[in-house]
Amino acid sequence: MSTHPTPPPGLAAVIPCYNAGPRLRPVVEAALTRAGRVVLVDDGSTDGAADTADALGARVLRLAPNRGKGHALLAGIEAALEDAAVAAVCCLDADGQHDPAEMPRLHGALTDAGADLVIGSRVFDGTVPWRSRVGNRATVAVSGWLLGTRLPDTQSGYRVLSRPFAEAVLENVRGGRYETEMETIVFALRGGFRVVPVPIRTIYEPGNTSSHFRKGRDSLLIYARLLRTVLRRR
Repeated sequence: MSTHPTPPPGLAAVIPCYNAGPRLRPVVEAALTRAGRVVLVDDGSTDGAADTADALGARVLRLAPNRGKGHALLAGIEAALEDAAVAAVCCLDADGQHDPAEMPRLHGALTDAGADLVIGSRVFDGTVPWRSRVGNRATVAVSGWLLGTRLPDTQSGYRVLSRPFAEAVLENVRGGRYETEMETIVFALRGGFRVVPVPIRTIYEPGNTSSHFRKGRDSLLIYARLLRTVLRRR
């Protein structure tokens, strides 16, 4: 007998993946118990971890060569919305730093608040290295100053999008690496969409090689996309 409630059929999960290794399977299995459908986007992986995901019940899209997380997210959202029954899309990472068990709570916040975008906001406590804490605070401060709205975590990839907002994102947000997630926030705030942050558990594992965020390069790309998008939408 299942210990999980029946997942809402209108919720789809999108998991972008690049060489996540053995961390991937538990994420996919847990997501399948909490969403009506799961789309795994294999972004040019070479480790073969995604090869058995379809046998688990997920739909697998394969991009080649590696294009970047933003491109994988947009491809996954587009695939999820092909099903007319999908009313919301939850995006979460493949490396185990997002707990799929929190998916129903984030989805509930979307419906209860009448939100367009729910962001799972991490709590940066003493278990997280100081460089990551400082980097997050700096990005929050800069984006809050530029956008006029201060969100507690602008870089969390754990998000739930309503179908209308997801459709608008596909039409207006460009692909890329991690900067695509920042542009999505700018588009939401400047477009009059309702954005709701919801606290989530921070899972930090030292030496997690499944994370492909490069602090120098990717931070510069995020700030550049933030500034260009803000100026363009003015």
